[in-house]
Amino acid sequence: MAKIWANSGDSHFLEPDDLWRSNLPRRLAELVPRAEKDPDGRWETVHVDGQSFRRRLPSQIQSEFREAGNRPPGARDAGLRLKDLDAEGIWNEVVFPSLGLWAATFRTPEVLHAAMQVSNDWAVDNIMEKSPRLVPTAQVSTLSIEDAVSELQRAAGMGFRCVFMPTKPHPRQDDYHQASWEPFWAAAEEANMVLAFHIGTDPIDQTNERVGITYRGPGGAVLNYTETTFSGQRAAMKLVASGALDRHPDLKVLISEGGASWVPFLGDRMLEGYRQHAMAVRPKLSRSPKEILYTQVWASFQHDASAVSALTAEGYQNVMFGSDYPHLEGTFGHTQDTLRDLFDGVPDQVRDRITVGAFQELFPDTAPPPASTTT
Repeated sequence: MAKIWANSGDSHFLEPDDLWRSNLPRRLAELVPRAEKDPDGRWETVHVDGQSFRRRLPSQIQSEFREAGNRPPGARDAGLRLKDLDAEGIWNEVVFPSLGLWAATFRTPEVLHAAMQVSNDWAVDNIMEKSPRLVPTAQVSTLSIEDAVSELQRAAGMGFRCVFMPTKPHPRQDDYHQASWEPFWAAAEEANMVLAFHIGTDPIDQTNERVGITYRGPGGAVLNYTETTFSGQRAAMKLVASGALDRHPDLKVLISEGGASWVPFLGDRMLEGYRQHAMAVRPKLSRSPKEILYTQVWASFQHDASAVSALTAEGYQNVMFGSDYPHLEGTFGHTQDTLRDLFDGVPDQVRDRITVGAFQELFPDTAPPPASTTT
């Protein structure tokens, strides 16, 4: 059978657990995440900058994954990762951080700024320089917009092409639809940096005793998993409705792992609100909300058949496949089966747009995948 090669708009890399602690001055290192495991090894308490959070150990989740025979060898090693990508039929991929998901829990601007610099320096050496196929996301503080602008500009000079943004900024900072973020949007547009939002990265609710748990009881696992998708939609909505994308037409946004069929619906809903409540709408936009959403926002998915119909039935062109390597929700171990199921009976031009074209348009300096090969 012919191997279907695809780019991926979503993957993750596991940095060394002590990356920040071992590379920051002692007075700052004491404030970065530090974990204490429960005796049973299933849960841990993470201490960050004078706060404590409970979460199920990722190692427990990954151990269950390994028991299924699908251990992802390249989660921490770029060399092994490229072998996995070749086997799976993935060529280029956007690479999100893991430690960086704790960034919104910091309370001290100095330590957060320093930690982001350490992460970016490490990503250049250990991801970016290992292969041009790996497109790591830079990290910036969302606690200080001034710091964010400074680090974004430094990262652009280091060769980064996109910047990871949590779906909601630091709790002590204005939300993304506020005018205070304008310098950052302008800097990202000038630097040609893609804003890469990953679903499920709203700041941790400090009133919740366990990280990642919103619902308990019947259906809780499915409810909690589904809940994460909405954060990406809200981020896109804020950038469109506030006029940020309208004012910066060359600014591009990626919403990773949240599917794509929501884009046409959200476009229709925002257009209806903009039209029917025109007397109250501020600011006025030079283009319709739906047009802005369709032209400046990309959306990646892994298994959703509805994402394909977002292009074929709704005309939304910026649909992008994402393998979500090495996470449980991803396609590792069955990427080719997933791609064949998704594109069975689908015109070649549609398949090529979703698997290759949308990514190449977002990152035009990356080389396209090889032609399909026989496996």
